Amino acid sequence: MLVLAFDTATPAVTVALHDGRRTLAESTVIDARRHGELLMPGVSAVLGDAGVAREEITHIAVGTGPGPYTGLRVGLMTAQALATALGVSSYGVCTLDVLAYESGLTGPFLVATDARRKEVFWAEYAGQRTRVRGPAVDRPGDVPGDLPILGYGAKLYPEAVGAARIVAGAPEHPSAAALAALAAEEIAAGRTAGAVLTDPRPIYLRRPDAKIPGPPKKVTVL
Repeated sequence: MLVLAFDTATPAVTVALHDGRRTLAESTVIDARRHGELLMPGVSAVLGDAGVAREEITHIAVGTGPGPYTGLRVGLMTAQALATALGVSSYGVCTLDVLAYESGLTGPFLVATDARRKEVFWAEYAGQRTRVRGPAVDRPGDVPGDLPILGYGAKLYPEAVGAARIVAGAPEHPSAAALAALAAEEIAAGRTAGAVLTDPRPIYLRRPDAKIPGPPKKVTVL
């Protein structure tokens, strides 16, 4: 098994390769504006570091968000293109689930990432592998409950979510190493269409900022 995993739903452009037992190589660059420029060089670097040819990949796992439209689309389209070219299966994993898994917390807790527009994407977990509510998008002060909270969305708005709730030392952005490990566990267990692994379809939660221009306004001749 060789699982190539990547996520572009947050400012982290993160890529990793996992052989079913351990992470062979990984690369993460934090840059919210260069997902399209950084992803494929990251894939090439990871494969090169691991000494693996692209044709040896057996599965692809990609973060499905929620996330901003443009960055998220880069990862999903790349996963689709690579899976088609290589003739391998591709799976989607909710980006918030990756953060929850990487945290190692036994729960209950919340995960929040930056949704821009002074909002956060969030979900509630009973444990590191069990999502019980969400994903959803809200203003930081409207995120429910008094549960511990982790993720960059919480760090951005400590006053709104409550600084005492933020889990110290927890991951802020998703790690492709965690995504790959989680996907490898699910694939090995035969859970390829369950609560964790899904079709690689984006979770947007709201419409993209870009819109098709409407018809021009009529000009009244005086």
